[in-house]
Amino acid sequence: MLTNVGFISWYRNALSRPLPRQVTALAAAESGDVEAQFGLGLTFSGGHGTERKLDQAARWFRQAALQGHPLAQFNLGTMLTSGDGVPKDLAEGLTWTRKAAEGGVAPAQYSLGSKFHRSSVSRPGDDCAESRIEAYKWFYLAAAQGFQGSAAACERITLQMTREEVADGNQRVASFQARKTDASGASNPLSHLAAE
Repeated sequence: MLTNVGFISWYRNALSRPLPRQVTALAAAESGDVEAQFGLGLTFSGGHGTERKLDQAARWFRQAALQGHPLAQFNLGTMLTSGDGVPKDLAEGLTWTRKAAEGGVAPAQYSLGSKFHRSSVSRPGDDCAESRIEAYKWFYLAAAQGFQGSAAACERITLQMTREEVADGNQRVASFQARKTDASGASNPLSHLAAE
């Protein structure tokens, strides 16, 4: 989950405040403080001064994710996709990863680009072209934030695209605006990617 060197580097740059002390963080998290919930998720997932407890990490990431915390959404999506600390659920994991990507989290954008790229290889016809365009968009957005490997992935997918597809991808990139996700947990229509 937090082992990718590119993600760790990007993640350190994204954090602006230090983790609170665990006792204070627990009280704050239980009272609904989203940053404290996220901090506890990190503490339990990485063993920062405490025993690694992935079930507790997932619990706190879920609490923060439900409040729209993009990094918590990414971590929860990763845990669900891999079955770390929670039952494996590819569809729900993909939903949370999508929310994080839409919230501007570069590793989530890269991950989503990878899913669309794999789908473009395995799905024929118009679905294939649509998946290539979406892969291009997400790789491009992650590369714009300097996420490791994204620029190369974007170049590779571009070689498989027509000029029209690249133009469509560039329009999607230009119109993208990172947004906060809602707390409703509404799913996205990505069911065909969950099986990839």
